[in-house]
Amino acid sequence: MNKELRALTDRLRCEAVVEGERAVEECERLARAAGPEELAGVLSDPGRPLWARELAAYRLGVAKDPRAFETLVLFLNHRDPQRCATAAQALAALGDPRTARAAAALATNELRVAYAGQAVRLLTTLRAPESVPALIATLERRLVRNDPYRNVALACVAGLGVLGDRRARRVLQAAEQHPGLGAAASAALARIPAPRTRRPAELRKKEAGAEG
Repeated sequence: MNKELRALTDRLRCEAVVEGERAVEECERLARAAGPEELAGVLSDPGRPLWARELAAYRLGVAKDPRAFETLVLFLNHRDPQRCATAAQALAALGDPRTARAAAALATNELRVAYAGQAVRLLTTLRAPESVPALIATLERRLVRNDPYRNVALACVAGLGVLGDRRARRVLQAAEQHPGLGAAASAALARIPAPRTRRPAELRKKEAGAEG
């Protein structure tokens, strides 16, 4: 058992313990011994507790089993930040081609923006075509006055800096003027290549004539 699975099991055991000794034993068994079919069965059984579903989805996800996808996406936008983080890690390992689109939809959903941080970080990790547009759109909405989701805005700023796409320059320049985001936005801008400068037409003609 690697350290990530061990840490997850320790956390979920604390949830299972309230259900009794058998639940704790079941938690350990799912973490150590359960095979893919049994884990998939946990996900399809609506009567299983949340801790069991999270453990099963994580193990299937890191094993690249696509049956984990739907459950992991649900956990990616969960109100519990630890569940969100676990889901993001498993989705990154899963490598499902649907992941970026799902993460972008969650990141840009204003009704669930309070829980969008991990979706933003996952999009940064994936470096998918959907990543930069989703992070720009999410950050633009966070630049209104007194927006309460500064943590999401900071995740967008950091992600755009990592991705280094010139399309992000405008929104990051706006973020530089926003209280609480200025330093992070400046640091992100420093990682993005400067816009290409176009030479005047007359100079291009002279250069072309000289070459001729």
